[in-house]
Amino acid sequence: MKLLIVDDEVIIRTGLSTVIKWEENGIELLAPAASAEEALMRIPIECPDIILTDIRMTGMTGLELSNEVKRNFPHIEIVILSGFDDFAYAQQALREGISDYLLKNSRPGDIMTAVMRVKQRIVSRQEAVLQGAIHQTAFRWKQLDRFLRGDNPLTERESEELLIYYPELRLGSDMEKLELWLVTSASPLTMQEETESEMNEAGMLIRDSLGCVILEWEYGWLLIFRRGQPGAKRLVKTSMERAERVYNQPFFAACGVWASNVAELRESLRTAEYTTSFRWLAEEARMLAYEDIKDRKGMRTVCTEEVESKLTAVLRSGSREVVQQWIKGELASIRQDTEATPSSVQAYLHSLIVGGYRWLERAAASVGQSMPKLPQLEMLDMKLLTANPEETLQQMLLAIHAQYERLNGSRNEAIDRTVAYIREHLADSLSLAQVAASVHMNPNYFSKLFKQETGKNYIEYVTEARMEWASRLLKETPAKVSEIAKRVGYEDMKHFNQLFKRYSGETPSQYRSR
Repeated sequence: MKLLIVDDEVIIRTGLSTVIKWEENGIELLAPAASAEEALMRIPIECPDIILTDIRMTGMTGLELSNEVKRNFPHIEIVILSGFDDFAYAQQALREGISDYLLKNSRPGDIMTAVMRVKQRIVSRQEAVLQGAIHQTAFRWKQLDRFLRGDNPLTERESEELLIYYPELRLGSDMEKLELWLVTSASPLTMQEETESEMNEAGMLIRDSLGCVILEWEYGWLLIFRRGQPGAKRLVKTSMERAERVYNQPFFAACGVWASNVAELRESLRTAEYTTSFRWLAEEARMLAYEDIKDRKGMRTVCTEEVESKLTAVLRSGSREVVQQWIKGELASIRQDTEATPSSVQAYLHSLIVGGYRWLERAAASVGQSMPKLPQLEMLDMKLLTANPEETLQQMLLAIHAQYERLNGSRNEAIDRTVAYIREHLADSLSLAQVAASVHMNPNYFSKLFKQETGKNYIEYVTEARMEWASRLLKETPAKVSEIAKRVGYEDMKHFNQLFKRYSGETPSQYRSR
């Protein structure tokens, strides 16, 4: 709050300046003025909020100064210093809008009290103006926001109201157009106090330079200004780069179709939002106009058999790195497709995931297992395939890859369980179908897998296991041969003797007596 003292007596000026501790009460004291004429010259430059002036001065009087100030600077508050003889003048001054008056012999505390009353009046007025401006701005924003997000046509009256609220959008001729830009981040913004200050400064710069309307929008801002202004695109880019420094994350600027009037701004917004969906496809081009992509027809939406074959080979490779490198290469080729659109990219990438899942189903069926559920596939947000395709595709294909690895690992595990089951049930009937069922496998596939993993077919393995057990029983127990035969699963003694001799080269009795 700035205070200017005006008095033609140097003692009064000096006393008022030095005796009272203005700064301690939040008052910035300007250099005192020796006359009303000097004060009038300095007021436009130094912009005081309060003037403390004597009534009687050489040249222009304090009342004349007050009248001049009130006429040209009505917001400035004035406090009059008067003598006893000037009381009638002081009363007149109050009637004419002077804030307060004091006698020259008033104590410093009384003078400070009067000035502080005036200061509080100024603060209250400023707060009222600020609140009014905030409410007015909020109302204006709400009206424009409601129109842009709505579906109902804009009436002529509503259009004129918007132009009253936003005169920046009024066009001078049919040749002029309005540009609408969306400057957005891919993720929500967290506003800090220092962030808000810097972004407000950036907003004021672009608003003042372009006569720009600025609205807060999802993850960023919406800018509207008259097309054809010199340096407009550069200013949009500058504001975007400033936001990137402040928030430490990338931004993308998208321009919609040009509007010939306020009513067409809704279509400008729709096309700007569509252009924003090209964020990933645009790659390094961080600014994109609807004009640049409006004619794209879309790329292939289903992967070819050749691509699906390459994908399954990659998934079968057993290497996460190979999967990740293949994804990078596939996405790079998509970006090079000049017809690619977000919807076609989404469909194509989804076809890759479906192709990978179909292959996993076939792999599971080949080992006699049912297809495990993939939570990642069930919870897939399709929008992520265009917003963040690399991360999303990696997540999905690596989940399929991991399930395939588990299927691979389950083969050895299944055989291990089978071997343990066989050795625990050697005395029982051990049909192939029974053992395959114990590990939930198709008997035919189990037979092939068992030989692949053990090097022996199922019957050979069971027979050998029984003969090994019989040989231990013959050496370690006094049990009869017939008892041992039954114990290892054979009721037919003749058949047992034939199998044991084939295994050891001797009959059971010869083996025991050796």
